[in-house]
Amino acid sequence: MKALVLAGGSGTRLRPITHTSAKQLVPVANKPVLFYGLEAIAAAGITEVGMIVGDTVGEISESVGDGSKFGLDVSYIEQREPLGLAHAVLISRDYLGNDDFTMYLGDNFIVGGIEEPIRTFRRNRPDAHLLLTHVSDPQSYGVAELDASGRVRSLEEKPKRPKSDLALVGVYLFSPAIHEAVRAIKPSWRGELEITDAVQWLIDAGKDVRSTQITGYWKDTGNVTDMLEVNRLVLETIESRCDGHVDEHSSLVGRVRVEEGAVVRNSRVVGPAVIGAGSAVTDSYVGPFTSIGEDCVVEDSEVEFSIVLRSASLSGVRRVEASLIGRHVQVTPAPPVPHAHRLVLGDHSTAQISS
Repeated sequence: MKALVLAGGSGTRLRPITHTSAKQLVPVANKPVLFYGLEAIAAAGITEVGMIVGDTVGEISESVGDGSKFGLDVSYIEQREPLGLAHAVLISRDYLGNDDFTMYLGDNFIVGGIEEPIRTFRRNRPDAHLLLTHVSDPQSYGVAELDASGRVRSLEEKPKRPKSDLALVGVYLFSPAIHEAVRAIKPSWRGELEITDAVQWLIDAGKDVRSTQITGYWKDTGNVTDMLEVNRLVLETIESRCDGHVDEHSSLVGRVRVEEGAVVRNSRVVGPAVIGAGSAVTDSYVGPFTSIGEDCVVEDSEVEFSIVLRSASLSGVRRVEASLIGRHVQVTPAPPVPHAHRLVLGDHSTAQISS
């Protein structure tokens, strides 16, 4: 079995971060989201990975390399335009050959890995196997309808009137039968070849399409709120460790990881939190669920429930929370501005002005 990892796309919901960085490389607990997926693939015993890349191919390939650091053999497949998930399968035909494969969306985060679904797929050998989960807003996802026996009856992409609340998780397991399906379908109203249409083609053709409802945590980390939530979840699992320097005037409370070369001076860090390699935290408070990236500076500031990317700095900022701060960003107080009030008051008025 091979893996097809989708690491293209423009990441519009994470702008402006994704104007200058691939969305799959935004870090969670100081590790890119994409890396969690690659580690899950390797843990499932898959070694050959085809990675679909677009405009950010340079950054992706620089970070992932040949895949050897994950125990993988990674090949890059260029998708010049984001024409849909089924289009990604279509252009990967030569790479995939006649092998079974898992398609993994590189900005998805799944707790518990994919080992069990892959074992089930290999044991039963259906034509396709989908991972599903209950969601509160099915209009935002591909939605599956199941029959009484639990088999997939129909699929629809972002339906206005969903037939269920079962959304497609960003992991799919396919036999070579999917190749005929992606060749047979037409672009949707969005101008894309939808993988839901391809799987529906398999269903209509009488193929065996099965599903598993996952009970663990899953997030599509496509927006800031979800990124912060996944960061919170991962930080809950870290272990305390100090490979940097914390002076005697500082305190680390709870699960805090201080990475190599980081320095904490006259500060309080309340975990779960990570202080990245080479970063300096001085005269500051770092609160729970915060990831400070490498080579950052936090001085005379407070930050909580946030992700701060590499080489950013916060100086003299009273409070930052629920924030995603990009690379090389500088956050400082605004300069004082003179205040004045322009009044037109009638006779016998009473005016109260705060100082």
